[in-house]
Amino acid sequence: MQNVKRRDFIKLVGSAGAVSGLTAMGIPTSVLAKASGKVVIVGGGFGGATCATYLKRWGPDIDVTLVERDSEFITCPFSNEVIGGNLELKDITHSYDGLKKRGINVVHDEVTGIDAGAKKVSLKGGQELAGDMLVLSPGIRFIYDRVENDTKVEESMPHAWKAGPQTMLLRKQLEAMNDGGTVLILPPPKPFRCPPGPYERASLIANYLKNNKPKSKIIIVDSNTSHSKQKAFHAAWDHLYGLGEGKMIQWIPENEGGKLESLDPGAMSVTTTFGDTFKGDVVNFIPYQKAADLVENAGLTNKDGWCDVNQDTFESKVAKGVHIIGDSCVAGAMPKSGHSAASQAKNTAAVIVSRLAGQEPPEPTYANTCYSFISPDFAISVAAVYRFQEGSIKRVAGGVTPPYPEEKERFYKNEAKYTRGWYKSITSEGWG
Repeated sequence: MQNVKRRDFIKLVGSAGAVSGLTAMGIPTSVLAKASGKVVIVGGGFGGATCATYLKRWGPDIDVTLVERDSEFITCPFSNEVIGGNLELKDITHSYDGLKKRGINVVHDEVTGIDAGAKKVSLKGGQELAGDMLVLSPGIRFIYDRVENDTKVEESMPHAWKAGPQTMLLRKQLEAMNDGGTVLILPPPKPFRCPPGPYERASLIANYLKNNKPKSKIIIVDSNTSHSKQKAFHAAWDHLYGLGEGKMIQWIPENEGGKLESLDPGAMSVTTTFGDTFKGDVVNFIPYQKAADLVENAGLTNKDGWCDVNQDTFESKVAKGVHIIGDSCVAGAMPKSGHSAASQAKNTAAVIVSRLAGQEPPEPTYANTCYSFISPDFAISVAAVYRFQEGSIKRVAGGVTPPYPEEKERFYKNEAKYTRGWYKSITSEGWG
């Protein structure tokens, strides 16, 4: 890790995880046993499922209800492995049976409205659910009309940014492409869910092409001037696949002509603000993003479309007793990732349990780890610890995998093992 010695970073990560043991932070078990009340959680992803789990673990007498439209959750993490042909969709699909076994009331219905003042949600089936506190983890929605002709392109230019049918559509398009074809990957401007995601996707598609269609190439037409883990990704691409014009992967940043102006789904081409046109046999267009409609319609978003929260408690700045976690909120230096959502969820659970027990919540510490495959056998990572300081969440330690081949090959193989271990751990923690 850069910027901090590894042993010191491990200590910091340990302190960030200390919220998982509330008694270790000075809150006696006898106090936790006093916590009672009703909490309604909207959204069963990394944030919602993890928050439900820890609320019930730390406050067994709390009535916890999780509302989730879908009967199963398909993770965006590891969906690029499905696109690259290394996993099947069933391998990243999780049921809610584990949450039910933990004593959590899981309601599969669609939320049609949120009354933040009354801390109440209305469901499509006609039911209304109210709690002493609400936790909202609704994720993101796509914004269209930011790029000309960007609507109604999901079938021809799949985003695959919500795992499921779009994931399989993109995979099938790659499988149908002739050797020598071109894949265009079009990341949106920041902020967006999973900042390293488009570049991991490029890596695993490149691995598929190298093994099956080696005359093909990938062009990343990027509406950003830089991207997550850039040095590590680029060094790995150069080593494994070839990086640059005429090589398997070409990256064109915003300042060199990568910002999108328009799409032509009929011609399978894109035009940039520089006037350059790129044609692809497969086009992966990832739209602009903001917080889900549910929270916007409830009046919980700011002018940019995201939810402002008090970053020490994740309580909405405009609705007392309503906590908003995960991709939809503004979380200071924390990226929009599954690990960030789970970390926010644990701290939010600690806040709610403490308040329901009549106690002040513990001081929060947050963590994020984001692994990215560069091939099925190699991976890189970024990890950080965050603290609430001067009114916002700030990064206090962390680092990125050093660029290949600065470290021995074994290092990157171990990172791939850690990636799979991380996934098994975080999904077991959330869904059982």
